[in-house]
Amino acid sequence: MKPVICLAFFFIVAFSCAAQQAPDAPLSEFGLSFLPDHTFKGSSLNGWHTVGNAKWQAGNGELIGEVKAGATGGWLAMDSGYQDIAFHALFKTTGNSEAGLLFRTEKTGNGYRGVLLSLRKDSIAPYSIMLDANGKEISRTKLRYAGGINYRMAPPPDTSRRRMANFMPQRPPAPADLPVRPPNTSFRENDWNEIEVFLETNVIRSFLNDGREVGGAVDGDYGISGFGPMALYISGPGEVRFKDVMYKDLSIRYTPAEETSSRFKVQCISDFYYSWGSAAADFNQDGNIDIIAGPYIYFGPDFTKSKEIYPAVAKGPSQEFTAVNHEFTYDVNQDGWPDIITGWGSPSVYINPKTESRRWEVYSPIPGTQSETTLFTDIDNDGKPELVYASQTQFRYAKPEADSKTWTEYNVSEKGYALAHGIGTGDINGDGRTDILGATGWWEQPATLSKDKTWKYHPFAFGRYKNRATNIGGSVMAVYDANGDGLNDVVSNLNVHGFGLAWFEQKKDAAGNISFERHIINDDYSVKSVGDVTFSQGHAATFADIDNDGVMDYIVGKRFFTHLDNMFDPDAYGPPVLYWYRTVRNKNAPGGAEFVPELIHNRSGVGSQVTAIDLNNDGAVDILTSNNRGTFIFWNVGTQKR
Repeated sequence: MKPVICLAFFFIVAFSCAAQQAPDAPLSEFGLSFLPDHTFKGSSLNGWHTVGNAKWQAGNGELIGEVKAGATGGWLAMDSGYQDIAFHALFKTTGNSEAGLLFRTEKTGNGYRGVLLSLRKDSIAPYSIMLDANGKEISRTKLRYAGGINYRMAPPPDTSRRRMANFMPQRPPAPADLPVRPPNTSFRENDWNEIEVFLETNVIRSFLNDGREVGGAVDGDYGISGFGPMALYISGPGEVRFKDVMYKDLSIRYTPAEETSSRFKVQCISDFYYSWGSAAADFNQDGNIDIIAGPYIYFGPDFTKSKEIYPAVAKGPSQEFTAVNHEFTYDVNQDGWPDIITGWGSPSVYINPKTESRRWEVYSPIPGTQSETTLFTDIDNDGKPELVYASQTQFRYAKPEADSKTWTEYNVSEKGYALAHGIGTGDINGDGRTDILGATGWWEQPATLSKDKTWKYHPFAFGRYKNRATNIGGSVMAVYDANGDGLNDVVSNLNVHGFGLAWFEQKKDAAGNISFERHIINDDYSVKSVGDVTFSQGHAATFADIDNDGVMDYIVGKRFFTHLDNMFDPDAYGPPVLYWYRTVRNKNAPGGAEFVPELIHNRSGVGSQVTAIDLNNDGAVDILTSNNRGTFIFWNVGTQKR
């Protein structure tokens, strides 16, 4: 993984850590990030057995353990064993009791060993634990740190985590007028807490109250070969209650049979992982639209021939990120030939060599960006597009210069408001000028633009903290009139590394004051979503009129291996789907609009960019994606020009 990408991730985390804590997240905001194999709903301990001297009982879907004063504690163990497991539950402790979860409970010569996650009000931590034959604890050793986004299996002990900490940048304090802040996910005494745990290979990852990861490495052969029942634990005087107990065998992966919408025909033009973005233009001036995805131009109309613009090196999806998040096309130097702009990290401009068969010259027009979503659209209404992005915690845009390799940057927001995810553009207030949106609100374009004068800020939470994400915000935030009332609404993912898609109905009072009402379209597995469609990691989106009914629709999908091949992200191995949501104006629906999902494809997903364009000039909008599954065209064959 490139250092700049790793650094960007920790920059995002640093922002979240610096943000002020909000009141406790309500219980209703807890979610479910995986589909369980089993859920305990009974009032019997069939399938379980006890070890130690705690009293265990079941009732109304709860598992209840109690330890009297003077007793040491005990375990309620499953009769069946697991090696790799996902576990979810709500738990509540009383008195001075310690709750815990024991995994891979394996018999030894004189007792048991296992991996314990201790759930105490003062500490949540993983341990290696040894028990005697009666279940009495002999010893416990805290596991060394492991987890994060970099690996599925923990490497041998080293100082890499400490070294990375030295590079974490200092984020400025969060602005006081932010409308959304990270919730308090700490232990809740005498109340229900949520815990999700993922033990896979030699890494255990735990998440308390939808909060940050607490991880550990299980060293030695046992970390890979250990196997045994999972058990609930209580020690110390008091009681512990578990409910909504759910678990899943992580050793089994699910790959759905391939499905493609009857409206679309899929064409894979590359099987390799080069890019998370793509764009289209007639690069060789032969009258056919071509596609750029990463280092390769794929020449139309059949897209079977390709040519690199810079040296191509395919990435490994399991352990590598590509540095190409977005690609755009524009005649930057005004010579009549379309050039290529790549976004994120260090944006680059590649100059079309016209008829010369060689790689393209390149330069960097701006110092850098932090946002994983970048747009290229006309901001100042001069008929020419600008690059819209976030940098140094500010929203900005830059104007391409035909005669200069340095573009002029314009600040839109003050520092502290721009995150890594979620950017939109559109006329929110109906004044004819393009406004800019982010996860924490929108910025009103002034009548006169200046590169140093920021825009008026209107706070609103277009993003959401949930499903253990340390950041909020969507991908491309769509601005259009969804319900036909003459006011532009907003459609956006709530969190591209969690779950949630919503549309925000604009409302305007008699005085012209603008507000928004959120309508959830889909959510995590604890909530029934529209059309029973649930997926996480909606890392790329766009909007276009797919069915030619005159109303924009929303296209969005899941990025597989979003943070590489591991269990860090919610539902990391769910099917990589691509959907379009048809916008239906319906006065009887909440807000006057419905978003009806239709599957486009379930075996490719998205990267960081979805491009909607009529490739073959038949009047129907086609879709381009590029990601760690390859590069794809989805030909729209269901809607022709009316």
